[in-house]
Amino acid sequence: MNNNNTKTFVIALGGNSILRGKEKGTPQEQYKNLDRTAEELLPLLSSGNSVVITHGNGPQVGNLLLAGEAAQDIVPSMPLDILGAQAQGYMGYMIQNTLANHLRRAGASRNITTVVTEVIVDRDDPAFRNPSKPIGPFYDAARAEQHRRDDGWDMIEDAGRGYRRVVASPLPVEIQQARIIKSMLNSGEIVIAAGGGGIPVVRDDKRDLHGVEAVIDKDYASARLALDIDADVLFILTGVEYAYSDFGTPEQRALEQLSLAEAKDLLEQGHFGKGSMEPKIRAAIMFLEDDRRHPSRMREVIITLPEKAGRALEGRTGTRIFR
Repeated sequence: MNNNNTKTFVIALGGNSILRGKEKGTPQEQYKNLDRTAEELLPLLSSGNSVVITHGNGPQVGNLLLAGEAAQDIVPSMPLDILGAQAQGYMGYMIQNTLANHLRRAGASRNITTVVTEVIVDRDDPAFRNPSKPIGPFYDAARAEQHRRDDGWDMIEDAGRGYRRVVASPLPVEIQQARIIKSMLNSGEIVIAAGGGGIPVVRDDKRDLHGVEAVIDKDYASARLALDIDADVLFILTGVEYAYSDFGTPEQRALEQLSLAEAKDLLEQGHFGKGSMEPKIRAAIMFLEDDRRHPSRMREVIITLPEKAGRALEGRTGTRIFR
């Protein structure tokens, strides 16, 4: 933290902060969504608090994969780590441009910088032996078999819609650029980092880093970054106003406040959807449970909709999880 009155926030922008359902992903659509989110976050961004913004990039990388597939006979295809870096760069530009314009109009003077971020994973992570994260377009059986044979891809059939590539989703171990990110925060910068879960890299026996074909869950990466920079608040903006118990059933109940122990119990009971809320709750637990550096710190996690961000920061909506 900067002083006794300020906090360090990691704000994790979900996909619907940037690209909403049924949209094509045009720059105009993405800027419009970012504009709404910027309005909600402006009071926090213009305050004296330290802020890091992370974001998802699944649809955007999916579009890059589609473009690569369409142009495969013209330009060389790029591996997943390079596509992730590419998406980090252009999405970071869009976010920092939008936020900077809002801050400028509000008379708030803060610099915003995007850091293309590498996230170190364990090369022996079991996820590499069991790829499970679907990416990219659907293929027919013949094309899927060609990719399996020529490129060594792991392919699965997806509910009768065709075949998709699956890659490993290892856990983040360390944020390579955490030290420089923290230094930038200390100088008053707003930082955009770890886009799309960061670029997954492994260390070899010589301590060199190498990119790998994998996807790191963006919520886990956000929690890891929050820990590595000693953040106070992990603020997750997603597709629902609250986390819910018994989600999608007549017994559904909005969870306004949860202790760490209650969150762990509800997770164990299976209340959170595996592809949606579960990773966010696991990320919250990861962040709150790690007390090695500051065992007395009052950390918290907030989960809500992007358009409710301002109200959630005031404590008027959203789910709060605390240690």
